[in-house]
Amino acid sequence: MKHTYHIQGMTCNGCRSHVEETLSKVKGVSKATVNLEKEEATIEMDSHITIETLQKAMQDNGGAYSIHKFGEHNTTKEAEKEKPKGAGTGTFYCPMHCEGEKTYNKSGDCPVCGMDLVEEQNLSAVSTEQWTCPMHSEIVRDEAGSCPICGMDLVPMQPDDSAEEKSYKKLLKKFLIALAFTLPIFLIAMSEMIPNNPLYNVMEQKKWNWVQFGLSIPVVFYATWMFFERAYKSIQTWNLNMFTLIGIGSGVAWLFSVFGMFFPDFFPEQFKTESGAVHVYFEAATVILTLVLLGQLLEARAHSKTNSAVKELLKLAPNRAIKIVDGEEVEVSIEKIALNDILKVKPGEKIPVDGSITEGDTTINESMITGEPIPVNKSVGDKVSSGTINGNQSFLMKAEKVGGDTLLSQIIHMVNKASRSRAPIQNLADKVSGYFVPVVVIISIITFAVWAIWGPEPVYVYAFVNAIAVLIIACPCALGLATPMSVMVGVGKSAQNGVLIKNAEALEKMDKVDTLIIDKTGTITEGKPTVEKIGFFNDSFSDSEVLQYIVSINSNSEHPLAEATVKYGKEHNAEILKSDAFSAVTGKGVEATINGKKVALGNPKMMAYAHAEITSKMQEEAKTYQKQGKTVSYLSVDKIVAGYVVIGDKIKETSAKAIKALQDKGIAVLMLTGDNHDTAQAVASELNLTDFKASMLPEDKMKEVEKLQEKGKVVAMAGDGINDAPALAKSDVGIAMGTGTDVAIESAMITLVKGDLHGIAKARNLSHAVMRNIKQNLFFALVYNTLGIPIAAGVLFPIFGILLSPMIAALAMSFSSVSVIANALRLRTIKV
Repeated sequence: MKHTYHIQGMTCNGCRSHVEETLSKVKGVSKATVNLEKEEATIEMDSHITIETLQKAMQDNGGAYSIHKFGEHNTTKEAEKEKPKGAGTGTFYCPMHCEGEKTYNKSGDCPVCGMDLVEEQNLSAVSTEQWTCPMHSEIVRDEAGSCPICGMDLVPMQPDDSAEEKSYKKLLKKFLIALAFTLPIFLIAMSEMIPNNPLYNVMEQKKWNWVQFGLSIPVVFYATWMFFERAYKSIQTWNLNMFTLIGIGSGVAWLFSVFGMFFPDFFPEQFKTESGAVHVYFEAATVILTLVLLGQLLEARAHSKTNSAVKELLKLAPNRAIKIVDGEEVEVSIEKIALNDILKVKPGEKIPVDGSITEGDTTINESMITGEPIPVNKSVGDKVSSGTINGNQSFLMKAEKVGGDTLLSQIIHMVNKASRSRAPIQNLADKVSGYFVPVVVIISIITFAVWAIWGPEPVYVYAFVNAIAVLIIACPCALGLATPMSVMVGVGKSAQNGVLIKNAEALEKMDKVDTLIIDKTGTITEGKPTVEKIGFFNDSFSDSEVLQYIVSINSNSEHPLAEATVKYGKEHNAEILKSDAFSAVTGKGVEATINGKKVALGNPKMMAYAHAEITSKMQEEAKTYQKQGKTVSYLSVDKIVAGYVVIGDKIKETSAKAIKALQDKGIAVLMLTGDNHDTAQAVASELNLTDFKASMLPEDKMKEVEKLQEKGKVVAMAGDGINDAPALAKSDVGIAMGTGTDVAIESAMITLVKGDLHGIAKARNLSHAVMRNIKQNLFFALVYNTLGIPIAAGVLFPIFGILLSPMIAALAMSFSSVSVIANALRLRTIKV
């Protein structure tokens, strides 16, 4: 029998293969085929297998995916049941992106590299506020009130620590324990350097070795045991990583010491001290493990700063709002706000959801979303966004987007997703990392052999110590973190400046862009057109009739120019006539049947489409406005050009400055517009643009992108409308105005929240800074290992007599990753 199920949680081809392999291994399954695009699995089975059995197999093999019958979904309550207690509020992912964008339901270690999984920051914990009784903790309510048992006022519940904070506290506790036991071991071992060691007056060396052994047990088997578990898992799965080297190096040192204590006669004299005791390396093993633990502790704290941008965005999210119910003000949880609810926002309060003002005027600080510090004036009909801060006036608003649909929620989601994406430059690090651990192990073996054959006495001691130093100093972790840390900080920084990056590839490509194509309406201009004149060409139609036809046909259209004419018509009391067979002709205009007459409105191509001839006199009259940068749309009725409408659209104040800034960086800027040549030339002249093309249809814009790419250009395309979507998708980097259509935003790799060209200059500066930072990290990681491993192997000993202690090697290794993260954190301070 064959069944098809819905799979949730897959993000890449690696996920698909993993799910397919997991399901294929379920007893009774003869074949499993998984489709990533459709998010479905087709399973052929000998006899019926319950959905619970399949789900258990998925949970036991990582827990990142879930399987359901079609029509069923993993609801929030079900997900909460599956989530382990104390696991935090989000999903978990590997900071090194070992399996792409794959996430996990539980905190723990990455199955590939062994690194601690990082918790994704999201709104779920922020938006939910619950109340409890200080005397009766079992009483939990969604709203404030009194306790039904004792009558006391309920108090807000304190949110639990995030998984990130819990992980840090757990590591700190283990580090303090490791330090407490390692320090005396180190002092005992170092006392051998003191002439007439006073400790030997208390006990002989063999007994002190037993003391070291006893003190090392809590360090090895409790505080740092996780390193050995990760090392074992890495060898078992053959995903060799940093912990493989640490486990082998410190494990061999500790086991060697234990073996030497129990079987001293097994070792030759050169491994023994004057007292006859075998040289033990408990101090090397415990100090190495403690220093690695310190590195993990510092890394955990540094990690918490890399996603600080998301945390700052989360702080913007309010959890309460004032809702107007039957004329009364009622304070409610943010989760209880529904579409079309009327909300009141008081001075200084955060706006709870996205919507539009229905009553009142105010100024709103939108800097936390757009990056622009100047408050924006808002009045009735204007849009407002969740998380922005109201000025000094109260107003009423209608809720139009709630929950995960708000702009703030979408920004946080996009930042999280982009932070987990992989940049193409990371492929270099991945290739090196793939061979790294086996090569280091081989170098360690060679080091032992070389020192054992040609080294000074005691040769085996030198060979052993240097081989361990090679294993310990090598750090594939620094190499793996080089790219993702910079991407995470860079993406967060860009979001704070109103530039939303869809993925890391966009960051890398933006740095290489040498040609920028920009649309006119809504990109260069404000996208808020206004009607400046209604004219008529034929005595058979008056200007009022022309206006009536224009308003009537445009009442069916959502185009910004159409909205402007409808608004103008309403202001002039124009009657809207019923229209039939309405149709929008892409890149040309609209047509419909009104009162039995064929009516068309649009550019000259639309008039040709409607078989209506534009005379030279008409063209001359239209040109007088087009040369001023205005848009002229012609109206035809039954194949006769009856009149026209002149529409103006103000150029954004930032456009000229932004274009010059981009040109100064060596980027060629080309304007493509569907408007006529005279209008395009007028706008281009005002902006000092020498390169532009007019009367461009959507397919023309896309072809222009292709032509430039064929010439070897790296092309970015900025636009805001449906007409721009094909070119946005075809370009190397598509840039959408946040004020534009959803189609354009979906087609783009970068979205500018405020919707002006200055955001492109910001995106360019950010991408350049991030790529420079990534290259610095990769250079540091590669040079560190290139120099560190030979020094640990002892190449400086023949000339300078310098050897690297395994403990110093451990310290260097521990701080290498922290250094990479610290360098990435510098991106938080750059100016864009």
